[in-house]
Amino acid sequence: MFNKVDFKEDILKILKIHFGKSLDNSLSNEKYYAVSKAIMNLITDNWIKTDIKYKEGKEAYYFSAEYLMGRALGNNLINLGLYEDVKEVLNELEIDINNIENLEEDAGLGNGGLGRLAACFMDSSATLSLPVTGYGLRYNYGIFKQEFKNGFQVEKADNWLKHGDPWSVKREEDTVIVDFSDSKVKAVPYDTPIIGYGTNNVNTLRLWQAEPIMEFDFTLFNEQEYDKSVKEKNRAEDITRVLYPNDSKEEGKILRLKQQYLLASASLQDLIREFKLRNIDFSEFPKYHAIQLNDTHPVVAIPELMRLLIDGEGLDWSKAWEITQKTFAYTNHTILSEALEKWYVPLFKKVLPRIYEIITLIDERFVEELKSKNIKEDKIEEMRIISNELIHMAWLAIHGTYTTNGVAQLHTDILKNQELNDWYKLYPNRFQNKTNGITPRRWIALANKELTDFIAELLGQEDWLTDLSMLKELEKYSDDEEILNKFLGIKREKKEQLARYIKEEEGIDINIDSIFDIQIKRLHEYKRQLLNAFHILDLYYRIKENPNMDFVPKTFIFGAKAAPGYFRAKGIIKYINEIAKLINNDPKVNEKIKVVFVHNYRVSYAEKLFPAADVSEQISTAGKEASGTGNMKFMLNGTPTLGTYDGANVEIVEEAGEDNNFIFGARVEEIEEMKKNNSYDPEKYYENIKGLKRVVDTLIDGTFDDEGTGMFEELYDALLKGASWHEPDHYFIFRDFDDYRKSHEEVSNAYKDKLVWAKKCWINMANAGKFNSDRTIRQYAEEIWSINSKRI
Repeated sequence: MFNKVDFKEDILKILKIHFGKSLDNSLSNEKYYAVSKAIMNLITDNWIKTDIKYKEGKEAYYFSAEYLMGRALGNNLINLGLYEDVKEVLNELEIDINNIENLEEDAGLGNGGLGRLAACFMDSSATLSLPVTGYGLRYNYGIFKQEFKNGFQVEKADNWLKHGDPWSVKREEDTVIVDFSDSKVKAVPYDTPIIGYGTNNVNTLRLWQAEPIMEFDFTLFNEQEYDKSVKEKNRAEDITRVLYPNDSKEEGKILRLKQQYLLASASLQDLIREFKLRNIDFSEFPKYHAIQLNDTHPVVAIPELMRLLIDGEGLDWSKAWEITQKTFAYTNHTILSEALEKWYVPLFKKVLPRIYEIITLIDERFVEELKSKNIKEDKIEEMRIISNELIHMAWLAIHGTYTTNGVAQLHTDILKNQELNDWYKLYPNRFQNKTNGITPRRWIALANKELTDFIAELLGQEDWLTDLSMLKELEKYSDDEEILNKFLGIKREKKEQLARYIKEEEGIDINIDSIFDIQIKRLHEYKRQLLNAFHILDLYYRIKENPNMDFVPKTFIFGAKAAPGYFRAKGIIKYINEIAKLINNDPKVNEKIKVVFVHNYRVSYAEKLFPAADVSEQISTAGKEASGTGNMKFMLNGTPTLGTYDGANVEIVEEAGEDNNFIFGARVEEIEEMKKNNSYDPEKYYENIKGLKRVVDTLIDGTFDDEGTGMFEELYDALLKGASWHEPDHYFIFRDFDDYRKSHEEVSNAYKDKLVWAKKCWINMANAGKFNSDRTIRQYAEEIWSINSKRI
């Protein structure tokens, strides 16, 4: 039971103990810290009870290099059901809850969808009272902070810990040692509570931080060799200093491999230490542990468990391998062959020689298995875990686990029938689909309180936040003019809120009455932000030619970060910013279209963007996006999809109907046919599609300035000449350009009739129930992990 008086006293006490201050003279970030710690005090008993309860039986462990958690305060209050109570207490203390929420740094320990999915899964596991623990790395600096300088992306350090981290507890007593060929480091765990919604259960996210065995060499320091005295400390801390360090050079690749191994080794040592307290045979290990490998980053855990069982516990190979295969499951997140992680043998061997030995033995035994099945030599060579001086981590993952799952039905079908067909034939019973989902607690209850309250009012209760299928009941209002107008009123309110925020953050005024067309996701060529940019520029030229054309005003909003070493992606950002400068500074056009590339796209920014969108841009090349989860967040907030038949878009259309969304472009089958017959000719589209050549040529004709970097010419050449590793227009931008343009015209026509538009939005929201991460996690629990709910 929440006691407001006690909570208020807790806040004041924490301010006094931690900062030596009273409420009157404490800083805003100190107040944030005190409020957060007071909430930690509320949940600690339940956190301890949950841990004890879960240890009674089998548990699942989610190994992920990324957890894009975002801000904790608001989300935790929503899940505790205490948001309004705490707000009332803070009002009495003259503390603005919105102010301290905005002071919290995003825990940006992820790059995009992969890390945000992991965060949603943690929320759902706790909400369902499922015994699931997350394991990851506690990076000192998360995904970089993005700024724009003359339109170029500039990366700044993301010091998310600068005000401390009130939401984690350092567990020094659980420290383990991780060995590399050239050093040993301490892996120190920090535990973060994951608070479930509508339950007393509090799950755990354990993040490892690398620390030196010896803080500094006193003798060297005394001899005034200051840099040398802290060399070991710096090298150790480098391992968890930055999320995904640039690996364009060998040093960066070594650092990434060390990150992956630290995560795997520390986590497995942790589990084995706990298991040994049971005093039972190691053959029972899979009975108590299911480990999900989130993509290939933690797959080195497979040979590491073998090492720990053989070298550490004295098991023979066959027994250790049986345990290993029964313990691990693998989630594949990509169809892109270039994104299936591979390690160069000399580098891997240099850093982890014993692990390399074990992988070679796994590979040799695997070859024998394939020969026993009369598989041809050339096929064996294609499937070998080690071939052409490369270790194929995805192959190791499929072979060394008991299930491999895709993350949307189309993705899984492509894996089974095309990309991993040989593996599917070998292990047909191991392949599963688990369509991704999102947590409604953050992505509507926190991000869109107005719509949340309206839905609760219509449904007459709030259980829908754990049973999203109840939204289907709202379909009966799809022709109710009064309801739809209230719904449009909420959408307008969210657009006004976003417009104010964009004015504050970006200094740009946007038209509330325009269509908010939003594409927010990681910057990658296959996601085709460039297609969006070409269309916007084509629109600009058409308006210039015909100023009186019938036109619905549009605001195009982008949010994306490019990996620091990804030259083309950074070129696309610069190009879009050049287009924005051209359009936004043209008084004859900027009242009809406006372009905004928000800087430093992150979870807290996303929470403002998703609810305000009129159009959800999901325009990846068909067959390239494994799932997507942004498409689900838009849908839940009542936004139609403008997209290709790709990833989870397919299932969104199945749920809400193609007539309530805007689907365009080549389908997977057509693309595969063109590839098979080598029949795709980008030049044909470039020369013959009206307006296309004009916009593409702006990359090289001097319309825009890339300041001598060669970025724009490189983009042009990639489209028309190809490169050493791909053919021209690898992602079929030219093929889909005219279809995309026509879909935009359909959007504009539909938007003119407000009630027709509102109905499309409403039906999308009412059919978003499938895309709840609670559903996804329940399927993992039942069909992969074999674990049950355990409420305290």
